[in-house]
Amino acid sequence: MNGPGAESNQWHARRERGHPALIRLMVFLSRWTGRRTTRLLLAPISLYFLLFVPAARRASRDFLRQVHGRPPRLPDIYRHFHAFASTIHDRVFFLSGRFDAFEIEVEGGECFEPPESAILVGAHFGSFDVLRAMGRVERDLPISMMMYPENARKIQRVLAAINPERARDIIPLGRIDSMLEAGARLDQGELIGMLADRSLDGDPMGTRPFFGHPARFAAGPFRMAAILRQRLLFMAGIYLGGNRYLIHFEPLADFRHVSRRERSKAVEAAMDRYVERLEALVREHPDNWFNFFDFWADARDIPSRETDSQEEESPTSDSDAPRPPWPHPRSDHDPVDLPTFRRPAPVDPAPPDLRH
Repeated sequence: MNGPGAESNQWHARRERGHPALIRLMVFLSRWTGRRTTRLLLAPISLYFLLFVPAARRASRDFLRQVHGRPPRLPDIYRHFHAFASTIHDRVFFLSGRFDAFEIEVEGGECFEPPESAILVGAHFGSFDVLRAMGRVERDLPISMMMYPENARKIQRVLAAINPERARDIIPLGRIDSMLEAGARLDQGELIGMLADRSLDGDPMGTRPFFGHPARFAAGPFRMAAILRQRLLFMAGIYLGGNRYLIHFEPLADFRHVSRRERSKAVEAAMDRYVERLEALVREHPDNWFNFFDFWADARDIPSRETDSQEEESPTSDSDAPRPPWPHPRSDHDPVDLPTFRRPAPVDPAPPDLRH
């Protein structure tokens, strides 16, 4: 039996839930009978996970206890599952460009006035589909998500059938040209989205206090923004219940004019700010937290503030020299601040499965 640390590390290898035929049926009903009718199905789905998926129920219970400072009641856990199911259901409509069914408020829209490229960093918190769709349709700011495409392939194929153009918005991680593609899109003024609350084994991580306990976060998005000399913005698509969403952006760092000797400190400060703002928003909207596993397990024996391979940069190096928008092949003489960046901050392309 896997211990809690193994459980957290292996989130990407878990068995995905949902029979493809049932998923297709749900998509068909959503598209042809409308959102109001098919939302009636979310209650029994949420009840099923509440009653028959003990690992997800336990993870929700433990998380809500930390947020509220009291043991959660079953209705609290049910509401948590229902919010998750609602965002997955709404994905069908966002990918189809059907925004008329929603009331959407945008905070921080001034971050894109004038429109400029940026790296957006978020978490499995709320809906990143509303972010991507709104960026492309409402503000003509295409958002490409860097994600690990092999996870949850069944639901990914079904959802891709809703809008085939969506495939262009995904940059698969784990390929040698992933950074090249991201750099090219940024050069065209596009936005690149990444999530920093999960990673794969071997990826650079940072430990930060999160709700009073050490937690591990992916360092890849922050290092990538520094290497590519980009703005870094916090992003969240927060579900407010019913048909209401709040899209939230705020600046975390601007690496366009950060010298190389200052880069490591700037990356650390950006990670600090990211975790601080994530905790504040999660505390305000706890039902939007969709990591249904022991999020703190990996960091229980690690100091509360540490980043993998954190080293000082030489003040005598060519700190202000322009950097290409991709890491070059590493040698023994390469500067230590270039990350070993195989898969920066993978994004779950489908919802995180609620496991037994």
